[in-house]
Amino acid sequence: MQRIAVFCGSSIGFKPDYALDAKKVGEYFAKNNIGLVYGGGKIGMMGVLADTIMENNGEVIGVIPNLLRHEEVAHTKITKMIVTKKMSKRKVKISKMVDGYIALAGGFGTLDEIFEALTLGQLGIENKPVGILNTNGFFTLTLNQLDYMVKEGFLKQSNRDMLLVSDKIEDLILKMENYQAPKMSKVVNTVASR
Repeated sequence: MQRIAVFCGSSIGFKPDYALDAKKVGEYFAKNNIGLVYGGGKIGMMGVLADTIMENNGEVIGVIPNLLRHEEVAHTKITKMIVTKKMSKRKVKISKMVDGYIALAGGFGTLDEIFEALTLGQLGIENKPVGILNTNGFFTLTLNQLDYMVKEGFLKQSNRDMLLVSDKIEDLILKMENYQAPKMSKVVNTVASR
């Protein structure tokens, strides 16, 4: 994996473990020559992650929509910053640049981005691995919801299994490297090709 998109919060949360894991991810990326593509922020989890990679001579590419590009938010000391006109264009740009996606702790934006990546995989538009670093069990209730969706018949188990989960970055990357996209049904293939 040459580049991975990481979605995470513009806050650092109440427990130090979240920022500590963002730092571990940054160190791992830099050590293993994995480029980061992210939302372009200098605050919160995003800032910790980007700063750590830059401190370790890694590659950091920010993709930020113009409406969020103001001095308090946009990182000015990264490898490259790409500014898009709209949020939707940002997602497309990120998608074209990466080999996979990871979510760290975050809010609505993090969930929006990771579920969009999963939906692209479910429809067969992309076949990239999607992972969650489950620091402090942060995503456990979300994962329980997905299991309930399977139980109630709204999500296929094969699609649920697309989401790779670990609480250690080394293990998560190994799962991502070994990821096999599920076979698409003819109905899904027809919808995805429209």
